[in-house]
Amino acid sequence: MIKKILIANRGEIAVRIIRACAEMGIRSVAVYTDPDRWALHVKRADEAYNIGSDPLACYLNPRQLVNLAVETGCDALHPGYGFLSENAELARICAERGIRFIGPSAEVISRMGDKTEARRSMIAAGVPVTPGTEGNLADLHEALAEAARIGYPVMLKATSGGGGRGIRRCNSQAELEQAWPRVISEATKAFGSADVFLEKCIVNPKHIEAQILADSHGNVVHLFERDCSIQRRNQKLIEIAPSPQLTPEQRAYIGDLAVRAAQAVGYENAGTVEFLLAEGEVYFMEMNTRVQVEHTISEQITGIDIVREQIRIAAGLPLSFGQEDVRHRGFAIQFRINAEDPKNGFLPSFGKITRYYAPGGPGVRVDTAIYTGYSIPPHFDSMCLKLIVWALTWEEALERGLRALDDMRLQGVKTTAAYYQEILRNPEFRSGVFDTSFVENHPELLNYSIKRKPEELALAIATALAAHAGL
Repeated sequence: MIKKILIANRGEIAVRIIRACAEMGIRSVAVYTDPDRWALHVKRADEAYNIGSDPLACYLNPRQLVNLAVETGCDALHPGYGFLSENAELARICAERGIRFIGPSAEVISRMGDKTEARRSMIAAGVPVTPGTEGNLADLHEALAEAARIGYPVMLKATSGGGGRGIRRCNSQAELEQAWPRVISEATKAFGSADVFLEKCIVNPKHIEAQILADSHGNVVHLFERDCSIQRRNQKLIEIAPSPQLTPEQRAYIGDLAVRAAQAVGYENAGTVEFLLAEGEVYFMEMNTRVQVEHTISEQITGIDIVREQIRIAAGLPLSFGQEDVRHRGFAIQFRINAEDPKNGFLPSFGKITRYYAPGGPGVRVDTAIYTGYSIPPHFDSMCLKLIVWALTWEEALERGLRALDDMRLQGVKTTAAYYQEILRNPEFRSGVFDTSFVENHPELLNYSIKRKPEELALAIATALAAHAGL
């Protein structure tokens, strides 16, 4: 078995991996830059090393991270999500230095990270894809010609894009001409590549993704699906497992497609195959070659520890279960509690957390790296925590979500929590029938008011008085 893991990440996912290591008797090594000196993952790991003063650059230096893994006696490296988690060079350097990369091979990362190559692989495997270009676009002239062939609206996408970046919807020739330089610039800055392609825009689809696990012994299983349709500008806000919108036949079909996709590219470790569902048709969108932010809800409905399985697979062990052993029970909902102000265009709200109280009770899970007194640095993602609720029925999960969001106390920064309560109260959402246009079509949900409880008002007054007195 693996004995020591360097975690090439930060925040809540680093804490999540550290906890899995502790349960498996594996030593954990954290890395941090200067703004993260007091971060929770630094406090929780068995060892922690400062990798530089630059907030971001040092988290994005694959050779430095692998060198540190070797120097500290690690035999494996876990990339988490974001940063270098889908970086083929990191996986390649790990292999060169004898460090086990807890993820797929560099070849598979490269193949699935290139969205045009991924499309070709899925077509060969018989997995349905959206109509689009079969390669990268040479210039704007070719893009305009292809868009006319495909038919507007189209999606202009960065070949190496992800996380909602490097993507624009274009409803006309004029919009495509306007979006072209912006997407090229964003793709170059964010992903180091100016390659882009076009896909037919599936208007107002349901966004469904399937969690898969695959080992080096030829075993591939899916852990059912997650519904990620509640999103804003391609950024997921609320995720649900399983989807309340699928029939048993659709669920089985999507699970089988995900397994087929993984088998087609010789996949190993955890991954997610993302689909769009519209008018009864399913289309492959992309494959994420890492653990997802929303892996938590798949764990809640199946009882399977995905991070633990990731580590076992990297150690060369077979999956500890087969497809016939995987069952789903109840419904789980994840809320991404972001330090953002929904009433002000979702602008980031970084700063010091003056009070934090985690919700609890039956069926409530919180994955986070924040604490009272912690200052959220402005250099990273705005997510404060992931609040996950589980219940036997969809209706009970909704009520548990409302209660847990009300239980939580997070002061000092503005968050999306109250906005999520409005979504949970909305009849359309409660019906379990919605698509990716939900947030855009319900601007009225932003007209909420936050009702502060007496103790919160007292704390706010005391804080203001102390600040005024210079205490």
